[in-house]
Amino acid sequence: MILIGGRSGVGKSSAAFALHDLLSDHDVQHTVIEGDNLDLAHPAPWKHRLAERNLASMWANYRALGYHRLIYTNTVSVLEAEALRDAVGGTAEVTCVLLRASDASIAQRLGGREQGESLRRHLERSARIAGRLDRAAPDGVHRIETDGLTPQALAEQILDLSGWMTAEEA
Repeated sequence: MILIGGRSGVGKSSAAFALHDLLSDHDVQHTVIEGDNLDLAHPAPWKHRLAERNLASMWANYRALGYHRLIYTNTVSVLEAEALRDAVGGTAEVTCVLLRASDASIAQRLGGREQGESLRRHLERSARIAGRLDRAAPDGVHRIETDGLTPQALAEQILDLSGWMTAEEA
């Protein structure tokens, strides 16, 4: 299981999609789940651990079809590794990757999809969570600076960290 975390605008989804393409090109069976969609509701259902419950349900369906590699993206996934591992059965080997980027890069990326007050709120929230992630992510979490990296280059780094492909598969 690869967990990709990081602040808004850092490139989590882009990295996951590029990793999907890279693994598909090598015919490596896998799935990508965007964790933000597993509990996107109002009021927020976090106290009910809905994301983990939904992940467990989805993963059971993938496992029934023979999947055993999961790429999971969510802002704080690297802080929730144990709960996420438990949700998929408790035995997965987990590679945690925290993506990081400068405030200038984040402003440019978020500026492409948000405007006005929404942009301001996203930038504030992104900066706040970046500090929390930097402080709280355990030492074993791999940190990658995304400034100047293409999604493909980022995917290659993440794949190398995961150990999913042996020399024969590469």
